[in-house]
Amino acid sequence: MSDVTAIGQRQDATLGAADMVGGAPADYVALLKPRVMSLVIFTALAGLVAAPVHVHPVIGFAALLAISVGAGASGALNMWYDRDIDAIMTRTRARPIPSGRIGAREALGFGLTLSTFAVFTLGVVTNWLAAGLLAFTIFFYAVVYTMWLKRWTPQNIVIGGAAGAFPPMIGWAAATGSISLESVALFSIIFFWTPPHFWALALFKSGDYGRAGVPMMPNVKGAARTRLEIFLYSLLLVPVCLSPWFIGFEGRAYGVVALVSSLVMLALAFRVWRDTEGRDKDKAAKQLFAYSILHLFLLFAVIVAEHGILRPLGLA
Repeated sequence: MSDVTAIGQRQDATLGAADMVGGAPADYVALLKPRVMSLVIFTALAGLVAAPVHVHPVIGFAALLAISVGAGASGALNMWYDRDIDAIMTRTRARPIPSGRIGAREALGFGLTLSTFAVFTLGVVTNWLAAGLLAFTIFFYAVVYTMWLKRWTPQNIVIGGAAGAFPPMIGWAAATGSISLESVALFSIIFFWTPPHFWALALFKSGDYGRAGVPMMPNVKGAARTRLEIFLYSLLLVPVCLSPWFIGFEGRAYGVVALVSSLVMLALAFRVWRDTEGRDKDKAAKQLFAYSILHLFLLFAVIVAEHGILRPLGLA
């Protein structure tokens, strides 16, 4: 860890002048991690639509806006703190701070301002339980995961995955003012999906993480252990993905899609576990990483369709 600290200190010195850089609008958008934000918006929408309470469209839009801004604020705070290791990794070195397009102080101020705006707005337009969950999510991602777990334990993504799992629960709470078994089921899907998703990425990006000193599972426990863990989590993910159907929260359409898609992901995870040879031994991991994104999208797309379209029309 001392090597990373030293590199970070050198990087801070290099970017000292960049602390005065204002940055272009596109650079501030990049700080928000738009791809991650889009996933947050979609899963939060699922929680909002699936809740057994009608939400006025204007209130719903304002809630989603606040949740998305909160997610963006988390991304900005993450990039502010991780600017040292981002400068080392090929996947992240072009981000606004390590590339010198935005200064660290600007990113920190941007993230804190957006956090305050998001939490306050959500509390005013919906309720303070939802706002409290959003505030906790931002804190968990920026402090617990980014500042602590990410650099100290190979279980970083397991525990830290909770931050990405909260949006549907926040959406549900924004509509109902409560937490229920149904919202916990939606939370659990993302929570157990996160390790195989990110460990698949870590398998073919282990060199990047190794240079940055981030203790991802392949770098600490080895590729073989990581492949096994990916399969075991994917196996556990099957009943978790089916849980909304089991408890009667989702209908037959969701059950069929969840079962088929979960089995496809499990088959890909099995290939990752067993296929360790060949010219491109990372091919299976890359395929699993790509499909895992589609898998999560399919599950929440069916939830939105069932509750937002099919049930109102009496078709589900």
